[in-house]
Amino acid sequence: MDGCLSPEELGLLKSLNRPEKVQAFLDNEVRYNPETTCRSPRRVIRDRRAHCAEGAFFAAAALDANGIPPLIIDMEAIRDDDHLLTVFREHGRWGAIAKSNYAGLRFREPVYRTLRELVMSYYEHYFNTAGEKTLRTFSRPVNLHRFDHIYWMTTEEDVWEICEYLCTIPHTRVLTPAIERRRRSVDARLFAAGHVGAV
Repeated sequence: MDGCLSPEELGLLKSLNRPEKVQAFLDNEVRYNPETTCRSPRRVIRDRRAHCAEGAFFAAAALDANGIPPLIIDMEAIRDDDHLLTVFREHGRWGAIAKSNYAGLRFREPVYRTLRELVMSYYEHYFNTAGEKTLRTFSRPVNLHRFDHIYWMTTEEDVWEICEYLCTIPHTRVLTPAIERRRRSVDARLFAAGHVGAV
């Protein structure tokens, strides 16, 4: 199996030399993928389709092509899907790139001092179709180079090993049990705004 990106693939990734360019590419050039797949950046480039995990892998590959560590974190939810972020640091502050059908679960400027601050910026926007705020935990950053042995950037096989690994590592709670019991539903206007642009 060839683990090398083609010159064209590498050229595309290198052209996305700022996190905001990666986000713009995901928002404007890549349709949301509703299928249960776990595809490599090569397949995202070819098909121009991705869901949150595939978008995170693509964003990590773009950062890596530009000398930035390919780091992702997993945000776990109850009665909802997990959400993956590609995280990066600039001037000692954290930011994130993400693919989502929900408007509020995408890019974050690198202004957050800690990963917890960054993750909590998603809390109000992370809700399910019943309007429940569902975010509960987040993982430490995972460098995708630990999966180079499965050619995560270029394989034609689904890279479920990455998602399975994220389910096994420790996660940090974002709420105390007392606060979880008192949670409120999302505001109707924010619920509507979160679906702007959904497909």
